[in-house]
Amino acid sequence: QVQLVESGGGLVQAGGSLRLSCAASGLTFSLYGMGWFRQAPGKERESVAAISRSGDNTNYVDSVKGRFTISRDDAKNTVYLQMNSLKPEDTAVYYCAANPTAYRSYVYQQAHEYMYWGQGTQVTVSS
Repeated sequence: QVQLVESGGGLVQAGGSLRLSCAASGLTFSLYGMGWFRQAPGKERESVAAISRSGDNTNYVDSVKGRFTISRDDAKNTVYLQMNSLKPEDTAVYYCAANPTAYRSYVYQQAHEYMYWGQGTQVTVSS
């Protein structure tokens, strides 16, 4: 049974930082492309960042480029999202997602491409 468990969310002031973690179990982590998504109240879920199976390719939504960094540690079955210079508009529930893939360097950016999802962690940025 595949499980993705996010942690690291919380309340932070604008300009602050948080690091989200997503611990995966029940899968061979190195065979999965990983992504972070977020959903704010009244808005659609959007892709924030994604990383390829190999870890050598990443992609970010324009609004977080230069502020967020996605990384993975296959030895720990964990994907991270380092979030710096946080803004109130970053407030949302953040979800990690996993997609099994034969393509080592492909980055999956669309929600429908992901097979497994975590339960989400709340990030609130105060102004």
